[in-house]
Amino acid sequence: MNSPNHTSPTSCHSLLYVIFISGVAAIGGFLFGFDSGVINGTVSALGKTFNSSSVATGFNVASVLLGCALGALAAGPLADKFGRRSIMIITAVIFAISAFGSGIADSSAEFIFYRLFGGLGIGAASVLAPAYIAEVAPAALRGRLATLQQLAIVLGLFAAFLSNYLIASAANGAEGIFILELAAWRWMFWAELVPAGLFLLGVLFIPESPRYLVAQGQLDKAKAVFGKISNEDAQSQIDDVKQSLHGDKKPSIRDLFIDGKKKIHPIVWVGIALSVFQQFVGINVVFYYGSELWQAAGFDESQSLFINVLAGTTNILSTFIAIALIDKVGRKPLLLVGSIGMFISLSALTYTFGSAGLDAAGKLALSENMGTFALIMANLFVVFFGLSWGPVVWVLLGEMFNNRIRGAALAVAASAQWLANFTITMTFPIMLGSIGLAGAYGFYALSAFISVFFIVKYIKETRGIKLEAM
Repeated sequence: MNSPNHTSPTSCHSLLYVIFISGVAAIGGFLFGFDSGVINGTVSALGKTFNSSSVATGFNVASVLLGCALGALAAGPLADKFGRRSIMIITAVIFAISAFGSGIADSSAEFIFYRLFGGLGIGAASVLAPAYIAEVAPAALRGRLATLQQLAIVLGLFAAFLSNYLIASAANGAEGIFILELAAWRWMFWAELVPAGLFLLGVLFIPESPRYLVAQGQLDKAKAVFGKISNEDAQSQIDDVKQSLHGDKKPSIRDLFIDGKKKIHPIVWVGIALSVFQQFVGINVVFYYGSELWQAAGFDESQSLFINVLAGTTNILSTFIAIALIDKVGRKPLLLVGSIGMFISLSALTYTFGSAGLDAAGKLALSENMGTFALIMANLFVVFFGLSWGPVVWVLLGEMFNNRIRGAALAVAASAQWLANFTITMTFPIMLGSIGLAGAYGFYALSAFISVFFIVKYIKETRGIKLEAM
């Protein structure tokens, strides 16, 4: 394990300022979580409103993820060209348009269009927030501050689950009539307009990333920002960044390839694999299809929506564990503990669903004891994910690449994550109908098992190391 580099302490004023600007950037993560989770309580209502088949309903849910992949892929190069802050402003506007449009949609095609558009914002936020936070945070606190991104994501998920639950309860279901004689599911999407407005307002008050400013040759502006976020000598920090950029050439997507060859740098492949494993353990099946999943396991709609709120709460609490530990025990140990814990809990769920009987309608029927056991194991799975792969992957993606390739490499890795997410999300309804919950969870358990060996062989500890030393 690498020993941390010791840097001069950050003053209280500088620290509060860094927490503020990191917190604003993390609102993008909140919107990412809210927009991802809001679909959960609307799946059945959308299927009935648009008269969709199970495959079409699956695409209604998963369509946003294609936009996410494109948004993530574009955000890195655009942020390298126009700045992190400028693209965050555009992202906030995209979130607002998507939220409003998804709520007014009168056809499946119109709904998919707005969800794809919203996906551009989610994908961009998944790249911009970790990159920006990593570039303004002091090395000794970077893990905790970067974990704000994951905390914001899970808070966004929780807010979506809670607002879905409250709106559905008031309207007697997602299809029920709510305010202004409009269907409740429409208001579930419109609730996102509030955090989107706050994000837009907040971004107007934060500075551009100083490391981006150095890359663009705007040294006076970079010096001013470094002076606000750190007690270290601003000029020496600028010199370190310039040296890490290897000359005056501005960063580009071509930097991902080894000089003179068509081979991608190995570190980029590690980032891609991290992203894919994070999705292949099936966490977003719990968050996107939680209501459908628990109804398939024998719970009614109201109980299923409440279970979503419980899972969201568990996710938040486990993220606080990660915040407390990530700069003390490091990134790699947390990933290992998470993978082993997820494998055990997913294997237990596979056994539970595999041994369950069927009711008269042919649906899965769990006994009261087995239903309770399944709930415990599902929440345990969320705990192990929340203290490890949830936050740690975003922390690593924000810090593991050097200054020259960070924007582009993070974009490629995040895009791969959204494509993996799309694959898992699209295939779950199909697996549910063909191999059942047991088969689906068996695949997720296998992915968690393989991830253990990946961590041991390919992940290096980055705790406390300055970005310029990566």
